[in-house]
Amino acid sequence: MENNMLNENSEQDFQIRAVVDQYASHWKWFVFGVFVSLFGAYLYLRYTVPQYRAATTILVKDEKKGGLSSELSAFADMGIGGGKSNLDNEIEILKSRTLVESTVRKMNLNIAFVVEGKVLSTNLYKNAPILINYLEQKSDFYNKSRSYQFLALSESTFQFEDLLGQGNVLEGDKKVFRYGEPVKTKYGTLVLNKSLVSSAPYNENVEPINIVISPLENVAESYRARLNVTPLSKTSSIVELSLVDPVLQKAEDFLDNLVRNYNEYAAADKNFISENTSKFIANRLALITDELDGVEQNVQNFKNANQVTDIETEAGLFIEGSNEYDKKGIEADIQLNVISSMVDFIKKSKPSDLLPTNIVSGEATELIGSYNQLVLDRNRILKSATEVNPTVIKLNEQLASLKSNVASSLSRMQSNLRIQKRDLNNQEGLLNQKIGKIPVQERQFRVIARQQKVKEELYLYLLQKREETAIALAATESVARVVDAAKGSDSPVAPKKNIIYLGALLLGILVPFGVIYVMDLLDTKIKSRLDLEGKTLIPFIGDVPTSDTPSEIIKSESRTSSAEALRIIRTNLEFMLSKVPDGQAKTIFLTCTFPKEGKTFVSANLAATFALSGKKVLLIGMDIRNPRLDEYLTLPDRGVTNYLSSKNLVLEDLIVKYNGFEDFHVLPAGVIPPNPAELLMNKKVDTLFETLKNQYDYIIVDTAPVSLVTDTLLIAKHADCFIYVARANFLEKRMLNIANTLYKEQKLPNMCLLLNDTDSTKGYGYGYGYGLKIEKAPWYKKIFKM
Repeated sequence: MENNMLNENSEQDFQIRAVVDQYASHWKWFVFGVFVSLFGAYLYLRYTVPQYRAATTILVKDEKKGGLSSELSAFADMGIGGGKSNLDNEIEILKSRTLVESTVRKMNLNIAFVVEGKVLSTNLYKNAPILINYLEQKSDFYNKSRSYQFLALSESTFQFEDLLGQGNVLEGDKKVFRYGEPVKTKYGTLVLNKSLVSSAPYNENVEPINIVISPLENVAESYRARLNVTPLSKTSSIVELSLVDPVLQKAEDFLDNLVRNYNEYAAADKNFISENTSKFIANRLALITDELDGVEQNVQNFKNANQVTDIETEAGLFIEGSNEYDKKGIEADIQLNVISSMVDFIKKSKPSDLLPTNIVSGEATELIGSYNQLVLDRNRILKSATEVNPTVIKLNEQLASLKSNVASSLSRMQSNLRIQKRDLNNQEGLLNQKIGKIPVQERQFRVIARQQKVKEELYLYLLQKREETAIALAATESVARVVDAAKGSDSPVAPKKNIIYLGALLLGILVPFGVIYVMDLLDTKIKSRLDLEGKTLIPFIGDVPTSDTPSEIIKSESRTSSAEALRIIRTNLEFMLSKVPDGQAKTIFLTCTFPKEGKTFVSANLAATFALSGKKVLLIGMDIRNPRLDEYLTLPDRGVTNYLSSKNLVLEDLIVKYNGFEDFHVLPAGVIPPNPAELLMNKKVDTLFETLKNQYDYIIVDTAPVSLVTDTLLIAKHADCFIYVARANFLEKRMLNIANTLYKEQKLPNMCLLLNDTDSTKGYGYGYGYGLKIEKAPWYKKIFKM
C-alpha cells in the first residue's frame, strides 16, 4: 500500500514537473510578453491624463443619528430650529441632477479653456489668460456643443474663430476683435477680457486656446457620475463628498460650491415655506378678526335683548332669591297656622285660662302678657273672694276687653300674613319664571360663547404663529455644516502606477500562457510520451528527438541527442527480443500509420546503431510501393522486388555492403512493381527470410504504413518484433486507435511503440545527450520556436 502511495505521489510530481517544463520551454515568449506589456503600460502612463481626488466632509442633521445641534434651540418650544432631516434622503439630494446642474451652471463648468498638445491637451481652468462673459444667451445656449479658437495677436487684439463652422454674425466674416468688444455668435453675444492671472496673454510663443462649450446636461451628468457621497459610519451623520477630476482645483471648487448650493437651496425651501405660511396667517388673521368682531357683537345683542350681564351669576342670584322667598312663605304659613291656633284657643278659653306666650310676635305678644297678668291677678283674688266681688267683676271686664283686643290683633296679624304670603308667592313666581328661562338663555349664550372662544383661541394661535414665522424668516439655519473644506490629494489617484505595472506584468504572463494553453488545447497531435499515457497499452521503447542532420546516418562518433536516443532504443529492443532463439537473426519490422512519420529514417539509423555495436546487420527495404532508403543510403536500383519477380537472380547478388561500417548490409526495395500485394504473397518471401535469418545477427525491415495498404500485414509473420513509429507533431491522437487495434488483435507480433521527431527542449527528465555536445539551432529560431 505504501508503494502504491509512493508511486501515485511520484506520478503526480512527474506530471506537475512535465506541465512546468512544458511552459518553461516557452520562457522567451513570456519574457517577450512581459516586455511588451510593460512597455505598453509605460506608454499608457506617459500619455494618460492623471486624475486627482478631492474630498470634503459635512455634518448633516439627522433625526435618527443626532446630527448638529440647532443654533435656534432656544425657540424649539415654538417649533423653530427643531426640524431634522433623514440622512439617506439628504445623500440623494446631494447627488441629485438638479443640484449638480445648478452648480455646473453657476461655475460655468460647461466652458473649458483647452490648449492642444502633441499628445495631451491641457485644461487651463483658472490659469486661463482670458475670461468669457455672455451678454446675451439664446434659448438653446445650454443645449448645443460649440468650439471657438482664441489667439492673441497683440496686447489689445485677438483672433476669434468658430472651429465648428457655425460662424459669427458680427460685421460679416470679421475674425479680429479687441478685448471687451462684443462678439456676436449664433448662440448669443459674448465678451472676452484679460484674466487677472495673466494681464498680458500675448507673447511671441503664444499658442491658440480652444474655448469648448459643452451641453450643460452632459457636463452635469459627467460630474454626477464621478461624484461620490458616502456616510463615514452607521452611527453618525457625517458625510464625505468626493470627486475625481484631472484638474484638482476644479474638483475642490466644485465640492465647495455644491455644499454651498445645497445649504442655499435648503434655506430657500424653508424661507419659501415660511413666506407662504406668513401670507396664509395674515389672510387668516384678517378673516378671523372680522368673524371675532361679529361674534362679540352677537354677544352684546344677546345680553341687551335678555337684559343679562352674567347669566351664571344672575342665575345664582335668582335661585338664591327664590329660595329666600320660599323660606319666608313657609315662615308666613307657620305664623298663620300659629295665629289660627291662638284664635281658636282664645275662642274656646275660659277667663281663668292663660294664653300661650312667645308664639306670636308684635302687638299681640304684649296684649297676651297683659291678659295673662290680669288672669293671674283674678285667680289670686278669687282665692279670697267670690265671682261677684267687684274687683273680680272689674277684672273680668278688663279680661274680656283684653281678650277682644288680642283677638283683633291676631286677626290683623293673620290678614297681614296672608297679604305678605301672597306677595312672596308673586315674587317667587317671577323669580321662578326667570329661572325657567335661564337654561334656554344659557344654551343660546353657550353657542355664542363657544364661537367667541374658538375665534379668540384661533386668533391668538395665529398671532403666535405669525411671530414664530417672522423669527424663522429672520434666522434660517443651514441644513449641513462643513466639517472639512474640500481638499485634494497631492498625488494622482488614477492611473495608479503600481497597479498598472502589476497588471501589465500579469497580462504579459497570462497572455502567452493563455495562447500556449489554447494552442495546446486545440492541438490534437501527439507531442511527447505524456500524450501516450492512458491512451495505449503498447510497450513504449523510447523517442527519437529531432535531428539537426536528418539525411545523415549515425556514425560511431555521433553524440547528438538523436544518436543517444537510438542507442537507448537499441538497448530496450534487447528486452523485446529476449525470446528469440540463439543462432537466429533477430528480425525487427518498422511500420507507421501514415507516410512521412520517419520510419525509414529510424530504420536506417537503427540498423546503423546495431552495426556500430559489432553486430552483423541487414537492412531490407520492403516498402516496395514507396521506397525511401535511397534518401539516406546510396543504393543500386535492383532489390527485393527484382528477386521476387525473377527466377534467375541470386539473393546475395542484390545485397550491398554499406561503406563506413564493418558489417552493415542493405537489401534495397528494388523497382516499384505493378502488383506489390501479390508479389509479397509469393512463397519466395518465406524463402528470403529463412535464408537471411541464418546469415545475420539483426535484420531491420522497413515496411509500408499499415493504414494505407495491406503489404505489412502480409509479411508480419516473419517479424520477431514490430516497431510502430509515431511522429510527434504529426500524428493525431485519435489515430492511435489503429495501433491499439493491431495490438489487441495481435496482427503485428511483439509490437512496441516508438515516438519520432520529438523536441528535446520540451521533454521531461534529463533528456538526451547528458554531458555531450548538442548542436544548437540559430538564436532567432530558438526565440520564436513554439
